[in-house]
This record gives sequence, C-alpha cells and structure tokens, in this order.
Amino acid sequence: MNVQWQRRITWLTVLLLIVAALAYGFRPQPRLVDIAEAKRTPMQVTIQEEGKTRVIDRYIITAPVAGTTCRVDLEVGDLIEKDETLVNINPLQSQALDPRSRAEARARVSAAEASLHAAEQNVSVARAEADLAVTELARLEPLVEAGHISAERLDQARAVKRGTEARLRSALFAVDVAKYELEAARTALRYTGNTSSDPEDIVRVAAPVTGRILKLHQECEGVVSRGQPLLEIGDTRSLEIETDVLSADAVKIKPGMPVLYERWGGEKSLTGRVRRVEPVGFTKISALGVEEQRVLIISDITSDAERWQTLGDGYRVESRFILWENEDVLQIPASALFRIDDQWALFVMENNKAKRRGVKVGQRNGLSAQILEGLAEGDAVITHPDKTIEDGIGVKPR
Repeated sequence: MNVQWQRRITWLTVLLLIVAALAYGFRPQPRLVDIAEAKRTPMQVTIQEEGKTRVIDRYIITAPVAGTTCRVDLEVGDLIEKDETLVNINPLQSQALDPRSRAEARARVSAAEASLHAAEQNVSVARAEADLAVTELARLEPLVEAGHISAERLDQARAVKRGTEARLRSALFAVDVAKYELEAARTALRYTGNTSSDPEDIVRVAAPVTGRILKLHQECEGVVSRGQPLLEIGDTRSLEIETDVLSADAVKIKPGMPVLYERWGGEKSLTGRVRRVEPVGFTKISALGVEEQRVLIISDITSDAERWQTLGDGYRVESRFILWENEDVLQIPASALFRIDDQWALFVMENNKAKRRGVKVGQRNGLSAQILEGLAEGDAVITHPDKTIEDGIGVKPR
C-alpha cells in the first residue's frame, strides 16, 4: 500500500511539473520595445536645401567700339585695380553717322549721365542708412550692458549695420559702373563714324571698379563688335547666397529670417539672414525625374568677413532656414506618435506595461516633436510601436 501511494505521489508530482512547465512556456511574454525619454532640450524647425554663393557686385566689360583687340594677358581670379587697363582696341574705320544714328548715340550718352546721377543719389541714401545703423548700434550697446534690452536685439542691430555697409559698397560700386558706362557711351559717340586711320588712335578699356576677374569672354587677339562682352569682373568681398527651395516651403520663409550655412568648407557654420524671396518660381527636374516648382531665396552672410573670405563665386553651401526655435522644449522622437480619432497618441512604459496616452503636439521637425500636454519630463515612451503593442500589454526594453 505504501508502495502504491509512493507511485501515485511520484506520478502526480511529474504531472504537476509537466503542467507547470507548459504553463510557464505558454505564458504571455513581454514585448521587446525601444524606449526614449522625454527631455527638455533646444529645438529648431528648419528647411534645408543646397545653395551657392554669387558675387553681388559684378560687371560685364564690353567693347565700346568695333575694332581689333590685342591678346588678353589676364587669368580668371586675377586681382584688378580700378582704372587698370584691361584691353586695348584699335577701332575699325566706319562710315560717317547719319543724323538718326548720331542722335541715338547722343541719347545713350544722356541716358548714361542720368544713370550716373541716380547712382550718386542712391549712394547718399545708402550712406544715410549706414550712419543711422552705426548710431543705433552705439545707442543699444550701453542698454544691453545695463540689462534693459536683450542681447538678441543687439545682434540684430549689428546685422543691420553689416547689411547697410554692404548696400553702401554696392551703391558705390554702381556709381563706378555708371561712370564707366558714361565714358563708354562718349567713346562710342567719338569713334563711331571716325574715318581716320591713325594707328595711334587706340581705345583703352579700363576696369570700372576694383575686383577680381570672374570670366574671360575674349582671350585671343581678334575683331570684336561694339557691345561684345570681353570679360567679367566682380568684388568677391561682397557675396550673397542663392538657394532654390520648393514653392511649398518658400511661402514659409520670410525676409529677415535667420539662416545657417553649413558644409561650406569651414569648421563652423556661418550665419546669415534672408534678404529676398523671389516672387517668380521656375520648374526644375529632380534627380528622380520629377518636375518640381522651385523658388530662389536670396540671403546675406552676417558672420565676420574674415571667416569666409576664402569663399568665391559659385561655391556650394548648405542653407538651413530657421523657421522656429526654442531653447527649452519638452520633446520626444516623432516616431513614438500615432493618430487615433484625429488625435495624437503614444505609449508610455509604466511598471513594465504599455499605457496609451493622448498628447497635444506642438512643433515638429521630422525627427522630434514638441509635447505641449499629456507628458512629463522623464517619462519613457515607446518608439516605433507596431500593431502588437496594446494598452496594458507587458513590455520590456530592448
């Protein structure tokens, strides 16, 4: 009898162990999930596109008269001083001008004189704006030291000062160009219709401004016609950035908006501000063969000139337009969010269980999302939740 009870107890024990093993093996296992902590950190909403530099003040030197040029002993990148001789032209003999053609030549001289007068007036306006910017900056500096205004307001004043100085340089450049155009118009009037064959009667083409040669249109000796481009010069100290963006993004960008220029070749990013959003778009074929409507955004570099003087015309940069930024934002990875009944929701891990929670979302930049309501700093949220994650299910950090 004792042996039979022992056998029964043994078989019962084995059966209980089997049942326990089966129950343990088929019990619900916690889901392995990726988690992230809700943190307060700086956040930016930006639009990033590829752009390129271009010289603001550039001028195409053309032949003032028809004639024969000598060989141009200049190279792209050479520094040219104002009034330096670029090329000499031996004028061709021409027939005397008829009254109508001579009147047109005189009209071009009058138009060039008017352009010079307008350029000089623009210099007066630009100089007044530059003086006002200097005065404003001097007024704000002690207010910042006393704590009455923010340092950001002072930075804006400094940016305005740099912008007015750049506009003044451009206005002075325009005056030099207008003087050159006036002299070219007078030269055309003087030599067109000249039937003399004096070999010493050479037309000297001089540089209207100080700058560098950007392009050579005519290098070898040969015959040129009046108005034919010879070379292009510009002031590489004044650069602007042109960036083409999608038209849907262009409507979000406003003049005065801050810009960061990255991957331009330097160790640190450059700062800038949007000057103009072009009102006309254009069609561009993307790398995938899709037609896109693009818009040009013109912006100015506001960083110290010493940092970017190695940049030249047509250099590549990455422009990052800052639409919105804040230094203290409660944010989580955007991959943790999903939609339920037109509302944002996420899963929070509490006591090794997934708890669904509705939240109010603010700004988003593609990688992170601002949380306005429904979450606290330090909460652990589940990123990339799949369909197997349900409210109350057991979870375990991966």
